[in-house]
Amino acid sequence: MARQSAATAAQLAKAPADRDIVRVENAVKHYPAAGGAVVQAVAGVNLQIRRGETLGLVGESGCGKSTLARLITALQPVTSGRVIFNGQDLSRLRGRRLRRVRREMQIIFQDPFASLDPRMTVGDIIAEPLDNFGLARGKERRTRVQELLRLVGLNPNFTNRYPHEFSGGQRQRIGIARALSVSPSFIVCDEPVSALDVSIQAQIINLLQDLQREFQLTYLFIAHDLAVVRHLSDRIAVMYLGKVVEIADRVDIYEHSQHPYTKALLSSIPVPDPVVERDREPMLIKGEIPSPVNPPSGCRFHTRCPIARVPGVCSEVEPELEPHGHRDQEAACHFAGEA
Repeated sequence: MARQSAATAAQLAKAPADRDIVRVENAVKHYPAAGGAVVQAVAGVNLQIRRGETLGLVGESGCGKSTLARLITALQPVTSGRVIFNGQDLSRLRGRRLRRVRREMQIIFQDPFASLDPRMTVGDIIAEPLDNFGLARGKERRTRVQELLRLVGLNPNFTNRYPHEFSGGQRQRIGIARALSVSPSFIVCDEPVSALDVSIQAQIINLLQDLQREFQLTYLFIAHDLAVVRHLSDRIAVMYLGKVVEIADRVDIYEHSQHPYTKALLSSIPVPDPVVERDREPMLIKGEIPSPVNPPSGCRFHTRCPIARVPGVCSEVEPELEPHGHRDQEAACHFAGEA
């Protein structure tokens, strides 16, 4: 009985870690700049992505969303901190060990034309990951490529065509098929619909949702369109100047947002009801986003924040991401919820 209780306790202790497919722990990424300066693209991010969920990631251009995605997928190394994928620290993996882990994670890029080699046929593009990992050859390879094309809603006989022969939405479907070819468990969607027409965006979003249900996939979905993120995501993280400033369930972050930057982003979304749109008062933020080469002291948002105490704690002390609001909602603000 004692042995069984100990085993049960060990399983319970392990359960929270197993729930997260990705854990980002104080991740930092710096790039060299002119004059010996550094660009602080990602500045101490802590983040968990739960197995089977879609985590939306939003923020202004240049806030570090795509850089964070590349750190998570080990396309770029962290300057400091750790990225844990399925219990393995990616910064400690090299060679074959890292290669095996990379099969479990794939990425869908923003521009469906730039991310496809124009000199390769669609069949070769989709099959390239299969060749790299030695997963299929000959007839089995052809069959797998045709299955993937059919899975993403394309004619399986299109294998000998080239990317320029397809529309933008079809090219993005090809990119999705390529990402699925090695049967990953985690996919980063780096603004996969921002370059597409609105009608095509809906088709791609529905396709991603169908694939997630069918293959139990986990998504990190990066986007500018907050309406798209709300529709697709289970939880949403908001980034500003290299840091996550708020993270919450999609309902809570829209209805009970705690950080003034999140509230400003949400107030920029047009309301389809003209009466409501006319009467509401948008929350405006002043100025431009500061340079990541020389970010502000204290809270990085204080130079544009409508509720900042300056001089004072906002300009002097950097706020930590702490519980605020509902359930597991967190915000990095000294005066969360006051705006």
